[in-house]
Amino acid sequence: MPKLSALSLFFPAYNEEANLEKMVREAQRILPEVAQDWEIIPVNDGSKDKTGEIADRLAAEDPHVKPVHHAQNQGYGGAVISGFKAAKMDYVFFTDGDLQFDLREITLLIEKVEEGDLILGYRKNRRDPFIRKMNAFCWGTLVKLLFGFRVRDVDCAFKMVKRKVLDKIELTASGAMVSTELLARSHKAGFRFAEAGVTHYPRQAGTQTGANLKVILRAFKELFKLYGKLK
Repeated sequence: MPKLSALSLFFPAYNEEANLEKMVREAQRILPEVAQDWEIIPVNDGSKDKTGEIADRLAAEDPHVKPVHHAQNQGYGGAVISGFKAAKMDYVFFTDGDLQFDLREITLLIEKVEEGDLILGYRKNRRDPFIRKMNAFCWGTLVKLLFGFRVRDVDCAFKMVKRKVLDKIELTASGAMVSTELLARSHKAGFRFAEAGVTHYPRQAGTQTGANLKVILRAFKELFKLYGKLK
């Protein structure tokens, strides 16, 4: 498999002191194998633990590591938007910082780069609590009905986006709706999707925030606001 010309990898990190260093070390091993030039961008979203300190220490050791820090927590969407803005390479890949994906499977997305402008992972075996999976199914069904695109896993945090997409669309969602906004705006702009199945693992450390009622309500508010704009 030929290497990509240049690849940015970013991941939001909120109170991920138990996961962040392992995540960066894994990226440091894998990215030189798949890209000629590369960067790793941990987005410290106002963490109250040692996430920011760890990110800065790793950056001091390796100039490829380029952390972004939020003084206050901006939510998942805010962290993703900051990651996209900080990324400078031809291809931009993002995932979560909680080690629920195998970074080596980035090769499954790279194999599809000629087939789409956004290459979207989908969880073949989602390892989350039942209520979280049920919420995701209902959300995904609603989103696809509203915006007219067909993908298997709207919110899978294992996506690669070509630079031309990011040059054309602007994201505004501050919460969990950001993946939906990315796909809806890209679909409306005429960009193509390709998909690849990836492995999903249970979270071993840290705490999930996506099932929080406040997060869910904000996502619905942003969803219908976006629908109004695009339609």
